[in-house]
Amino acid sequence: MIYLNKISELIRVGESQTIEFKSSFDRETVESLVAFANTSGGTVLIGVADDGSVKGVTVGKGTLNEWLGQVKSSTSPSIIPDLESVVVDNKTVVIIRVGEYPVKPVNTKGKYFKRIASSNHQLGLSEITDMYMQSLQLSWDAYEASKENLDVLSIAKIEEFIESVNKHGRFTLDNSPLLALEKLKLITNNHPTWAALLLFAANPLRNHIHIGRFKTPSMIIDDRQITDTLFEAVEQSMKFIVSHISVAFSFDGSLQRTERFAYPLPALREVLLNAVVHRDYANASDIQIKIFDDRITIFSPGTLYGGLTIDDLKTDTYQSRTRNKLVAEAFYLTNNIEKYGSGYIRIRKELEAYSEIVFSVEEMGGGVLVIFRQSGGVNEGVNEGVNALFNVIKSRPGLRTPELASRIETPPKTIERWLKELKKKNLIIFKGADKTGGYFVRTED
Repeated sequence: MIYLNKISELIRVGESQTIEFKSSFDRETVESLVAFANTSGGTVLIGVADDGSVKGVTVGKGTLNEWLGQVKSSTSPSIIPDLESVVVDNKTVVIIRVGEYPVKPVNTKGKYFKRIASSNHQLGLSEITDMYMQSLQLSWDAYEASKENLDVLSIAKIEEFIESVNKHGRFTLDNSPLLALEKLKLITNNHPTWAALLLFAANPLRNHIHIGRFKTPSMIIDDRQITDTLFEAVEQSMKFIVSHISVAFSFDGSLQRTERFAYPLPALREVLLNAVVHRDYANASDIQIKIFDDRITIFSPGTLYGGLTIDDLKTDTYQSRTRNKLVAEAFYLTNNIEKYGSGYIRIRKELEAYSEIVFSVEEMGGGVLVIFRQSGGVNEGVNEGVNALFNVIKSRPGLRTPELASRIETPPKTIERWLKELKKKNLIIFKGADKTGGYFVRTED
């Protein structure tokens, strides 16, 4: 039994990650229950409007059983929620509660949802796959590549890996290449796993890193597509990055000179490793690295995994989950990464000595975009960004926020802040309907 004071408190707090208000029971009610079941559970209050006002709902003798039947019949696997009616302000409110479902994802009529903040988000195919794998504690890279034989693996690369693992002391491997991979579950049923192919294939899988040096978004100075096994791809990418960023030298009176690169190399490497280890390899898109005069952007296919959010990454206590468990294990054993989600903590630590760098992370375009932006200070960096945005709107009128974000390689939330600034200065105007219109330079009336 839910006590009235608790119901009143839920209504006062408002809709959230675990609370939804509905004036009546309908299809969207079932979608909310599915979203709760696919996230961390939640409660729907029927008879409460979006603004929190109690409207009440008419409930007959068999209404609750009828609603329960509708939820069970329209969800797969079937959800069986708890239903209870209470009287609030002389009006009937029905509480429908569902816990987190143990085997996810749940769907309703073929549609899958999860709860983000106070709204339901419909899942795409890759998100459905991720949720299923995570629910069963599976990892795509641990599946055997059943059509491939072990002779597709490079023994030389495996031997280098074994040497590196034994050198760093986190694990001890047999010197026999195939026995070592079996020990790490990189070989199963006498076939390589997808992780083994990503790490050691003699002819690497075509998961590219597309990297370039840009003068402007449309002017490319140098361009390279790296197609190699993962350890080698990381090293090649870092060499390209280092060759295209400036370095200053200083002397402290000794015979040794001190180098200071324009960006902290350990932080760049950490972001690159995150992109390679945690990307969605079922996504055909490339990792994209773009080096400009004033910024470096790194895009990794696949959104954050396991319920992790951008806000979580800003804390020192976030708990990460691994999309590619065997790939992550291999990079951990060779001392390239830590297993416990400390990557962004180390990035922030490295950036402490680079106050001129503005660092941002954003989910966009089905992936994660990381930006290291140079500026003489935060205000100067913002002004440069606002000016760049204004010039894009001037040259390409009618673009919307996602298109503008893509044009100048900047997260949509940052674009929205800059758009507000331009509108405040009366320099731009939005024309058209909310869903189809775009931004234009304001002309004299």
